[in-house]
Amino acid sequence: MAYFHGKKEPAPEVETSIWTCTDDECSGWMRESFTFDETPTCPLCHSTMAKEIKVLPKID
Repeated sequence: MAYFHGKKEPAPEVETSIWTCTDDECSGWMRESFTFDETPTCPLCHSTMAKEIKVLPKID
């Protein structure tokens, strides 16, 4: 009999397109699929954002 003490398997991670803030003092970013704008602005500091790739947990 195995006991896992409530531990769950980690979610699978995949390379995901994101928008990241171009302001060096801001750490804002968002998944590309979470915006409707062609080139969004940062919701935290309102600076421009640039596309990048980040390894994140998969969201269905």
